[in-house]
Amino acid sequence: MDQQSKMLIQNIKYTLLMRPVFNMAALFSDETENYVSPMEPKPGDTVKIRIRTQKDNADCVYFISGALKEEMKLEFTEGRFDYYMIEIEAGTEPIYYYFEIQDGQARCFYNKCGVSRDLQQSKSFCISPGFSTPDWAKGAVMYQIFTDRFCNGDKTNDVLDKEYIYIGEPTHQVKDWNKVPAHMGVREFYGGDLQGVMDKLDYLQDLGVEVVYFNPLFVSPSNHKYDIQDYDYIDPHFGKIVSDEGELVRDWEQDNIRATRYINRVTGLDNLEASNELFVTLVEELHRRGMKVILDGVFNHCGSFNKWMDRERIYEHQESYEKGAFITADSPYRTFFKFQNEHEWPYNQFYDGWWGHATLPKLNYEESPKLEDYIIRIAKKWVSPPYNVDGWRLDVAADLGFSQEYNHTFWRRFRKAVKEANPNAIILAEHYGDPSSWLRGDQWDTVMNYDAFMEPMTWFFTGMEKHSDDYQPGMLGNADSFMGAMTYHMASMMAPSLQVAMNELSNHDHSRFLTRTNGKVGRVSTLGSGAASEGVKPEVMREAVVMQMTWPGAPTVYYGDEAGVCGFTDPDNRRTYPWGSEDQQMIAFHKSIIALHKKYPVLTHGSLKFLHGSYNCLAYGRFSRKCQIAVVFNNNTSECEIRIPVWQIGVTNRQVMRRIFLTDASGFTEEAAVYPVLSGEMTITMAGTSAVILIAEDPSEESTS
Repeated sequence: MDQQSKMLIQNIKYTLLMRPVFNMAALFSDETENYVSPMEPKPGDTVKIRIRTQKDNADCVYFISGALKEEMKLEFTEGRFDYYMIEIEAGTEPIYYYFEIQDGQARCFYNKCGVSRDLQQSKSFCISPGFSTPDWAKGAVMYQIFTDRFCNGDKTNDVLDKEYIYIGEPTHQVKDWNKVPAHMGVREFYGGDLQGVMDKLDYLQDLGVEVVYFNPLFVSPSNHKYDIQDYDYIDPHFGKIVSDEGELVRDWEQDNIRATRYINRVTGLDNLEASNELFVTLVEELHRRGMKVILDGVFNHCGSFNKWMDRERIYEHQESYEKGAFITADSPYRTFFKFQNEHEWPYNQFYDGWWGHATLPKLNYEESPKLEDYIIRIAKKWVSPPYNVDGWRLDVAADLGFSQEYNHTFWRRFRKAVKEANPNAIILAEHYGDPSSWLRGDQWDTVMNYDAFMEPMTWFFTGMEKHSDDYQPGMLGNADSFMGAMTYHMASMMAPSLQVAMNELSNHDHSRFLTRTNGKVGRVSTLGSGAASEGVKPEVMREAVVMQMTWPGAPTVYYGDEAGVCGFTDPDNRRTYPWGSEDQQMIAFHKSIIALHKKYPVLTHGSLKFLHGSYNCLAYGRFSRKCQIAVVFNNNTSECEIRIPVWQIGVTNRQVMRRIFLTDASGFTEEAAVYPVLSGEMTITMAGTSAVILIAEDPSEESTS
């Protein structure tokens, strides 16, 4: 063969390898029921797995799982797409897989991060046989209540001035419900309680709430109650005080030994049992209304007031309680904590505190099977009759124990116990960072979704860090960064976890989202509380809520966000609900968008695909073969035109896109508008700071979702 012929053949080969053989935008698969059936298989089930390609665009499609590489069958063709399928039998171990697509000599790979040439930057799909999350939680609208600040329904259980000493100073009863929290307001109590929640159930139901998540409710000396004093009982300050005797602390006293009013309120069985009974009544009423209840479980640490430790000597002279580990080395709870000095009793101060805080004793599970058994009993108790709670949110769950090995071992036992007691209970963990080692089907169900929702969403719409501690103009409106972060972090969760992930804009640990829209960097200690509401942009928050209600997962409203509450990070984010002075437009907006979220099953169970990304502009589809919805955002203050390739979510040229929701700087509307689909695309002119939701339908028919 002469040199010229060799060169020609090389050029032909190069052209074949480099030509755009595949329509990359047509390739699609995920772990939802559209592409994995059943989505939550049991061991022994036959599972059908699909991938979509452009019609007539692939010679071979392979399913690859470990050493297995098997050619998939062309199952059917629909519109622009071919659907390839393989059936496999589920065993007992997780199934990790990806796809290889070939056309001639060209090939590419596809998995959870999309298309690649070599898979080095991709993550495999995963099915874990036997792992399922509760159906009621998939896409459920949750509402987080920080109880002390929601509604005061019972004045007789309010924490009193000088009722006890907390972190060196006496407690303070706030008389003015509308007062903003003090910078160091750890001893301030506003009086919100369970009766207040009971009084507002009509409001929550009208809003569209499906699940109430409570910050901790158990006996605790703080207003936030993350330093548990007694896991067996609801705090009577939230519940009922039927016996109310004793003295307040005197001005000269530095401890709680003689805080007999407090001691009687929180250690007397009559008050404790009455409070538990009230909680049972509340849960029963929530269930009667079709709502679920999630409790906050703080199991990594307890509080220095806790009856096991009793640093405050609350229980020392109570005949019905054992001596705490602080009091004596002979305490039955001695092994519950890790003491550093074995020769300091009585009143041994040298124990491990979480992050060094003496008020938060770290629980010593590895050296105390009795402690582990106790907490497992607590885990089962509250999800069982008569309480029948529907799940746990787990505080700082990755920190529990003194090693990662034990941490995983504990959560496996916790899951087994909870699911045996209540198979439909959810286990939802607070976690920052990659949660995948806990989300393999044997530990947590899901997480509070910081990495794959709150953080990327906040950066895109506001350019702000979630505590309002930083502003980065390069992140504001950065669609590439948003799409990359969302794709990467969502790949850490299997579909059952993703569909129940808690998607929040705000919560008790971070600044209110509405405050983030003003771009002010700082906290109440540096800027003052008034700055939190200066220059805020409700229209930007409405954009973010549209995303929250159309994104995979469980949209979770932090109490008062729907009413226009502002606030920098803790404690300013814990302002009271503004009864009587709510932002009525924001409430009406939330009612409408929540109703829309609940109306279309594709928003809770459908697939997700990005359709457009440019500076301050974004579009994605939520879709199945039966229903296609496009969501479009223009976060610029000026008008812009966006072209959306809706063919990628299965919209055909015979269909139109009908607008079903719009929010912009002037407000919001559900008034319809119709946009034609030409060559698989639609073009829309977006007003400044706006979001639009559109649904595909045949011009002569109404959409059925």
